[in-house]
Amino acid sequence: MAKRMILMLVAVAVFVTGIGFVKFKQIQMGAAMAASFQPPPEAVTTIAARSEEWPATLPAIGTVAAVQGVTVSADMPGIVDRIAFDSGTTVRAGDVLVELDTRQEQAQLTAAESQRDLARLNLDRMSDLFRQGITSQSDYDRTAAEHKQAEARVGEIRATINRKKIRAPFSGLLGIRQVNLGQYLTGGDPVVPLQTLDPIYVNFAVPQQEAAKVRAGGGVSVSFEGMAGPEPAGKITAVNSVVDPATRNVQVQATFANGGHNLRPGMFVQAQVVLARSSPVVSLPASAISYAPYGDSVFIVGDVQGPNGQSYRGVKQQFVKLGGARGDQVAIVSGLEAGQEVVTSGVFKLRNGAAVKVHNEIQPSNDPAPNPEDN
Repeated sequence: MAKRMILMLVAVAVFVTGIGFVKFKQIQMGAAMAASFQPPPEAVTTIAARSEEWPATLPAIGTVAAVQGVTVSADMPGIVDRIAFDSGTTVRAGDVLVELDTRQEQAQLTAAESQRDLARLNLDRMSDLFRQGITSQSDYDRTAAEHKQAEARVGEIRATINRKKIRAPFSGLLGIRQVNLGQYLTGGDPVVPLQTLDPIYVNFAVPQQEAAKVRAGGGVSVSFEGMAGPEPAGKITAVNSVVDPATRNVQVQATFANGGHNLRPGMFVQAQVVLARSSPVVSLPASAISYAPYGDSVFIVGDVQGPNGQSYRGVKQQFVKLGGARGDQVAIVSGLEAGQEVVTSGVFKLRNGAAVKVHNEIQPSNDPAPNPEDN
């Protein structure tokens, strides 16, 4: 009985060992097949990177500001008696915008003019008496002083009446009216915005390391969302003499002709400062760039050696440093050489070492000055 039991255990052990060996071989063979598996190639388009001379520009974010801009306000308190302008119209310097009620001041002026006339008559009589030696010098001086006070009082009331006519301090375009007939205004209450729009300023900042390249008289162009027509071009008219300690930027001001009033104060614009010299760059379509938080990269096509030692047509991921943009093109400052074959579409589905199949029948746009149909 014991001998039969031992034989049974030995047979079971041999069976289990055989099964384990077979499974081990199957797993080993599957791992080898997985290691040698090559996914099918991805269809991509490519382009040969080329070196170009691009005008050296410095991008910046700017804000439009009026050369002269104020909110016209009341100088004296009073009730609005007449409004002499319409919102959004153009006015000249000195044009009357609003007149306040001056009936009380007019009455005071009439009384003051009467007092002035009486003081003048008294002065004339006192002059005759003084020449005849009938009156004293002190009486004559007192009468002359009273005449001067009366003249000054008339001038003061006339100045008050004139100050109740609110005038445009300079020529420009009015905004939206902020007063109504019969409204009581106190000193400083707003009446209407007034801006000079032609010419107009664009203020922007450049990093301190680029400030030495920016000079007064240099060219600047701006663009903004919804812009129609060519980009407005202007000239740098001022560069700040100090660096902002908070941002380490230098403020720059450019002046633009703005006859069409396309630029309005407060607008956000993208400025391009034209520097003195052009710079060589390697240009690529923007679709060739794989953007990522850890760095921008491109995929270079070439011969790649697989795990089995065989070479195939694949890609290598290459990190690059980007420069400026021009239409559909992006400048590569470093990390890429001219002549290298770069993937221009399908980069989102690639990884380092992936196999590719090139189909260049249809290429992505690579126009430095595109003109979309719905633009």
